[in-house]
Amino acid sequence: MPEAWQPNRSRNRSAPTLETERLLLRHYRKQDFRPHMAIVGDDQVMRFVGGRGISEEDCWRRLAASVGMWDLLGFGGWAVVRKADHRLVGTVSLFNAWRALEPRFGEEPEMGWIFATEVHGTGMASEACRAVLAWADDHLQPTPIWAIIDPSNAPSLALADRLGFQRVTESSYHQEPTLVLKRPAKA
Repeated sequence: MPEAWQPNRSRNRSAPTLETERLLLRHYRKQDFRPHMAIVGDDQVMRFVGGRGISEEDCWRRLAASVGMWDLLGFGGWAVVRKADHRLVGTVSLFNAWRALEPRFGEEPEMGWIFATEVHGTGMASEACRAVLAWADDHLQPTPIWAIIDPSNAPSLALADRLGFQRVTESSYHQEPTLVLKRPAKA
C-alpha cells in the first residue's frame, strides 16, 4: 500500500502571519466573526459559492473549521487584512473538505479564496493567494493543491490560471456545474 501523503514538514497549530505589500494575512480571532460575516453573508460575493450569502450559523461553523484545520492538518485559513485601514477584506484557505467529486483529492489540500466586493478587481486576491502558495511551497511536503470553481466565475478562473492551476475536469457538485483544478506539486 502506498504511503499516505503527509500534510507538512513541521505542523503549525495556528496560521502564521504573512505580509505582502498591501496585506496582512493572519490567524482568525473571535472579533473577526462580524466582519467575516459581512463578506460571506453578501449574496453578490457568494453568488458563485452556493448562490447566496450564508447564515451566521454556517459562517461560524466555517470560521471554526478554518481555525481548527491548523491543529488537525498544519494548514488552514488566513484572515486577510488590508494594512492601510486594518479592515478584514477576505479569506484565503488551504483545507480538506472530502468532497464527493472525481477525481478524489481529500488527502491533498484544496485552496479557496473569498473577498469583499470592495476589493474585487484590485489584485488583492492575487496578492494574498500568491503569499499563501509561497508559504505552502516552503512549508508543506510537495503536493498538488486543488481548487473547485463555478465555470461562470471568470475572475476566479483567471486568477487560478495566473496562480498555476490547471483544469482537470468539469463535474457536478451539489447539482451545480463545477470545474476541478489542480496546481501541480512544486519540488
